[in-house]
Amino acid sequence: MFVGNGINDAPVLADADVGAAMGSGADAAIEAADVVHMTSSMTAIPDSMRIAKSAVSISWQNIVFALAIKILVMILGLCGFASMWMAVFADTGVAMLCVLNSIRVLYKK
Repeated sequence: MFVGNGINDAPVLADADVGAAMGSGADAAIEAADVVHMTSSMTAIPDSMRIAKSAVSISWQNIVFALAIKILVMILGLCGFASMWMAVFADTGVAMLCVLNSIRVLYKK
């Protein structure tokens, strides 16, 4: 992660794995950055790292949950206990639950 705010930081921000610019920085740096912190406080950097880790964790939860439900419905379908409509409703329900689970990231401060 590279953090910068000046026009001379723009090329490095673009090449970094994760480039972060401070909101009061030059327009070129803000344009090249992956993350823009609207404050000039350095405490925003650990906060953004914590939110990113939380987002990755929730993404993995959604993947595992969705695959588990799909495999369960597929096994039930192979055994003759689940119809196509049950699979459709399970898929739609899992998608909605994953979206609702993902909303938790918005409340991380």
